[in-house]
Amino acid sequence: MAGIDTLTSELGGSLAGKRILVRSDLNVPLDGTTITDDGRIRASVPTIKALAEAGARVVVTAHLGRPKGAPDPAYSLAPVAARLEELLGARVAFATDTVGESARETVDGLADGEIAVLENVRFNAGETSKDDAERGDFADQLAALADGFVSDGFGVVHRKQASVYDVAMRLPHAMGNLVAAEIDVLRRLTDSPDRPYVVVLGGSKVSDKLGVIDNLLDKADKLLIGGGMVFTFLKAQGLEVGKSLLEDDQLDVCRDYTERAKASGVEILLPTDIVVDTAFPSDDRTPQPQVVAADAIPSDALGLDIGPESGAAFAAALADARTVFWNGPMGVFEVDEFAAGTRAVAEALTTVDGLSVVGGGDSAAAVRQLGFEESAFGHISTGGGASLEYLEGKELPGITVLEN
Repeated sequence: MAGIDTLTSELGGSLAGKRILVRSDLNVPLDGTTITDDGRIRASVPTIKALAEAGARVVVTAHLGRPKGAPDPAYSLAPVAARLEELLGARVAFATDTVGESARETVDGLADGEIAVLENVRFNAGETSKDDAERGDFADQLAALADGFVSDGFGVVHRKQASVYDVAMRLPHAMGNLVAAEIDVLRRLTDSPDRPYVVVLGGSKVSDKLGVIDNLLDKADKLLIGGGMVFTFLKAQGLEVGKSLLEDDQLDVCRDYTERAKASGVEILLPTDIVVDTAFPSDDRTPQPQVVAADAIPSDALGLDIGPESGAAFAAALADARTVFWNGPMGVFEVDEFAAGTRAVAEALTTVDGLSVVGGGDSAAAVRQLGFEESAFGHISTGGGASLEYLEGKELPGITVLEN
C-alpha cells in the first residue's frame, strides 16, 4: 500500500507544483450554517497541512449530509471550508461546484502550497451511483483536476463511491495519515490485542451491532452491553422492559450470543439498574427520571440510560483492561438527566492502562459534548460505520483499492 512518501516518488520525487486531490471526511453536524462539532475537520488538518507544506496544490473533496445527487444549499461545504481556513491559519479557496467551471478555475488558480475545497461531492449523482459507468465518468472528471490522490476520509472508506474508490484507480494514490492511523488501531483491536480485552457496545439497536458481536465474541474477554440495544437482551432473558426500545426479531439472536459467550468463556455484562421515564425527552416536557432495577421496569416506562450501579460496575469491569473498544452511548446522553451512564464509561476509558478506542459516531460526539479532552483517550475514530464494518471482518473498498 503506497504511503505519501511512495506517492512523492511516483510523482518525480517532489510534490511541489503537483495537484493532489485529497478525499477528506468533513461530514460535520450543522445547525443552519453553524458547525456544532468540528472534530472531523480538525482530524483532517494534519494531512492537508503536510501536503501543502510539501508544496502541493491541495484540492480537497468531501461530502456533507445526504443531498439527492443535485446541488442543495442546505448541504453546502462553504461553512466547512471557512472553518478549515481558520484551523489551518491559511487561505482556503472554495469552488462552488464539484467538477464544473468553478472547480477548474479554482484549481488552476492555486499556487504551490495553496489549498482549495470543492463543493459537496454528493451534489453530483455519479458520486454514489451503483452504476459503474456513471460513477466512473464522474471519477474521470475528478481525476482530471489532479496529478495524484490521497485517501484521508476514513468515515467513507467502507463505501464504493467515485471519490473514494474509482478515483484511486485512475491516479497515483496514497493513504493519508488519518486513514493510516485508523487502520493501524483497528488491526491492533483484531490481531492479537493485549488482554484483558473489553468491548463496550451501546446505541439504539442490536441489529446495528450484529456483525461486531458475532466477530468479536471469539476475541474479547468481556462484552458490556448498554444503550437502547440492552432491552432486547433483557427481554431475551424473560424480563419485562415496558415501553423501552425493543427488537422482537432479534430475541433469538441475543439468546444465541449469550449461550455462545458462556461456551467460550466470554463474560457478557448487562445493566442491573436502569434510568427510566414515562416519555422520551422533548423540548416541551421536563424529564422525570427514576432509577429502577433492570428486572422491575414499569410497564408505562422506557429505559433511557443505564443506572448508577451499572455505571460503577461497567467502570470496574474496565479497570484492569489493556485493550478497550467502545461504540455507542449508554443512554440519551444529549439530555443531562440521561447522560451519567455514558459519562461513567467515558471516564473509565480515560484511565485505561493500554489502548482505549472510542469508535466514532455518537460515541465520539458524546465525549466531546460531555467535555472530555480528546487526548485523554488512546484513539477517537472519525468513522463509526467504517470502524464497525472492519471489526465485523468486512472488506472496506476504499482500503482494498489502495492496497491493490
